[in-house]
Amino acid sequence: MSDIKFGTDGWRAIIAKDFTVANVSRVAYATAEWTVKNFKKPSIVIGHDCRFGGKLFVETAVKVFVSKGIKVHMAENFISTPMISLGVKELKASLGVVITASHNPPDYNGYKLKGAFGGPLSTEKVEEVESLIPSEDKIYLNQIDIENQIAKGNVKIIDLEKMYIDRVKSSFDLEAIKNSGLNFAYDAMFGAGQNVMKKLFPEMTFLHCDHNPSFNNQAPEPIDKNLREFSKLIEKSENIAAGLATDGDADRIGLYNSKGEFIDSHHIILLLLLYLYKYKNMSGKVVVAASTTPRVVKLAEKWGLENDTVKVGFKYIASQMATEDVLIGGEESGGIAIKGHIPERDGIWMGLVLFEYMAKSGKTLDELIAEVYELVGEFKYCRDDLHLNEELKNSIVKKCKKDEFKSFGDYKVEKTDKTDGFKFILNEDEWLMIRPSGTEPVLRCYAESKNLEGAQAILKACKATIGVA
Repeated sequence: MSDIKFGTDGWRAIIAKDFTVANVSRVAYATAEWTVKNFKKPSIVIGHDCRFGGKLFVETAVKVFVSKGIKVHMAENFISTPMISLGVKELKASLGVVITASHNPPDYNGYKLKGAFGGPLSTEKVEEVESLIPSEDKIYLNQIDIENQIAKGNVKIIDLEKMYIDRVKSSFDLEAIKNSGLNFAYDAMFGAGQNVMKKLFPEMTFLHCDHNPSFNNQAPEPIDKNLREFSKLIEKSENIAAGLATDGDADRIGLYNSKGEFIDSHHIILLLLLYLYKYKNMSGKVVVAASTTPRVVKLAEKWGLENDTVKVGFKYIASQMATEDVLIGGEESGGIAIKGHIPERDGIWMGLVLFEYMAKSGKTLDELIAEVYELVGEFKYCRDDLHLNEELKNSIVKKCKKDEFKSFGDYKVEKTDKTDGFKFILNEDEWLMIRPSGTEPVLRCYAESKNLEGAQAILKACKATIGVA
């Protein structure tokens, strides 16, 4: 049987090719062995998002867990990743399992592990689970009946969506948002956030909030090129103040202003930091991934806030949030968490914070961004995901490791940060980053400049230099 490896955020594979009942059973077996070994009264919270086979794969894992004497809390319907993380923490469970491939294309599914603290399981512990995966399926699944296990009390059906909604209602001034006179829009990208937002804001403008496991044959990643229909809807309406989008399992955020213009995660992190520190008088450490704009760190230092830059992968941020007083943790890909919630990415939660910010300040998103620019300067950012063959991809990474790139066209490299990937600092306002994806056959290229034309010019020079123009 195939080798199973966990990437930056879980194990992901193509459904029916490598993501099969037998392989999910193998991973569940390792999960169960690890849980039993580490907890006296082991319990697991499990659920799935909107992808093909979610219910089947959950039931597969549940059968394995109960065969090992583990108490299982199984989600009633499809759920978001943050709902599982919240459920693990609230129910004081040993572990959380989410059957999801997050933002990956529709032919993928995946398996995420969540720690008892309510966030991604640490790299070290994931590696421990991975080391226990057997070479073949060890459980006779057809001998275990789910309904019988429910009747025995070994499996409990839980409503994680209601638990999440109750937490939202107790944490936000929803009336201020609803009575602000501002109209908002939400694009679920056919993902797991669709029902929550309908229940919280039934009058909101919705797009792609119905069940479609193929996601209209598009990866449910909330980036501008995947959200053109949403952007046009906002632009044409002329009365939508802001638009929120979330990915397949609703842990990543996408954002639009009233003109239908995409607001990237760097700006979102800065907006959230401004609101929490300046307007809500909150403090704490600021933790960002290496691919995030340096302006976040500059702002933290300006305010005397402790800060840290970590490798890409939210588990590195979450591990600090679990043990330290962290105000905000964020990464370029749209995964952001804040103090007062779980140490987990949550696209809906971040969107509601921004909606509340707009409602209470009486300012537009553009006005709030202008306030950010007064503190850190205006900037624009671009990213290009290059789908390359392994040979070319590896040769580029090898050259980066050997510091062979001293310049990219007219852009001279002042210094290189190798926290994760290769971040080339070009000057005070411009940088370029090259980083191989941890979950996909992709080489990611990121660039920042004072304006969009500048960022695009850096990416063009990068591709010409590495030989993929």
